[in-house]
Amino acid sequence: MTPYRSSKAAWQRIRQNAALMTAGGTWSEQLPKDIRDNLRWFFFDGFFASAGDAITVTYIPLFILALGATSTQIGLMASLASLSATLLLLPGAILADRLGKRKLIVLLGGGGITRLTLPLLALTPLLFAGPSAVYIAIALKVTADAFANLSLPAWTSMTGDVVPLAWRGRYFSARNIMMGISNMVSILLVGQLITHTHAPVGYQLALMVAFIVGSVSTYSYARIREPNKPAIPQDLRSYSPAGLLASLRADSNFATFCLYNAFWNFSMNLAGPFFTIYLVQDLHATAAMVGVTSLVASLTGLPAQRWFGQLSDRWGPRRVQLLTGLLIPILPISWVFTTNVWHTIPIQIGSGILWGGFNLATFNFLLALTPPEHRARFTALNQIAIAFASAIGAAIGGVIAGQFGYHAVFILSGIGRFLAMLVFIRFVRQPQPAVAMVKQEI
Repeated sequence: MTPYRSSKAAWQRIRQNAALMTAGGTWSEQLPKDIRDNLRWFFFDGFFASAGDAITVTYIPLFILALGATSTQIGLMASLASLSATLLLLPGAILADRLGKRKLIVLLGGGGITRLTLPLLALTPLLFAGPSAVYIAIALKVTADAFANLSLPAWTSMTGDVVPLAWRGRYFSARNIMMGISNMVSILLVGQLITHTHAPVGYQLALMVAFIVGSVSTYSYARIREPNKPAIPQDLRSYSPAGLLASLRADSNFATFCLYNAFWNFSMNLAGPFFTIYLVQDLHATAAMVGVTSLVASLTGLPAQRWFGQLSDRWGPRRVQLLTGLLIPILPISWVFTTNVWHTIPIQIGSGILWGGFNLATFNFLLALTPPEHRARFTALNQIAIAFASAIGAAIGGVIAGQFGYHAVFILSGIGRFLAMLVFIRFVRQPQPAVAMVKQEI
């Protein structure tokens, strides 16, 4: 074999292996090509979305803080974002069920309007000043979250059809690992950019980077071929309050899951909006330091993802959720004992590992728990419970933080998360399809 042919064959093997890895792993070779192509584009969508979202989640609160916002206003922003989501989740589910054009809904909502708010946020300090700039920025952030939630039922419904049931744990673990890498790199680089640039210019540049990277995610999602799922001619009365209550009564396990999620997210959002602000205001961290601490969480979560993915396929997602969910309440309480930025490193290590497994298991559990023909509606109901509880939690957390300090919300958040897991242990059962799948895999 000539050197040219040898190098060409080696290059082809590298391309084939890369194609299999971006489809979730070598196991995807047994799948039809159209399914592998969908998994590959969904993989790239997640990779670039994670990079953009990491920037917005980490630095938008600091950006608005730099514009002059208070901790109470940051809590109000998180609360309003959750409340606005409740207004659009059910319309999003209705659109997904009746139109059947789930990909279009995602591209217009989360992939379109949500990402277009980023350059508008970047321009805000150039057009407004003082309290006006703060309120405009908060309004844009609330709008972004609202339209992301409009597309969430369609996104979840389509994801359940794109990713094969028996391989969800392995696929999402591989996808989440690469999302963690992109998350880690973007936070670190953008943190350095912000630190070495005068505020708020650094934050404005960061928002433009998030917009560009997010646009690549939107393009990747647009390349996915939507599985053939015709519109379901459902009576709109099924979305009335009586119809929605009937859906919950018909599936008590799902109703209890929604109740648990409400309790968990209420407790989580008591403290969630304030960790980054606590780092900056109380521990005097720079944006670069914030990036490094987030980097630690992302880095330590990477090796855990594959293990938790395999464990989810073998045990079922409920057991993985139990394992991680009972340990997560320790994390916010640990923040009480920090006196400088570097004390948060061990906490971030535990956070990366536990949240990586918890989020993977929770999403797989939701997919297993919701019937495919009603997945959009059930997803909307679950997210409404989460959004409403999160809004209340963030609002109350902002008041408590303003009156009693951040340590109080950290402690209350940890206690609430533990009590929520007790509800999950006692009342939420493993869905039968997932049990059957686990037995077959073993």
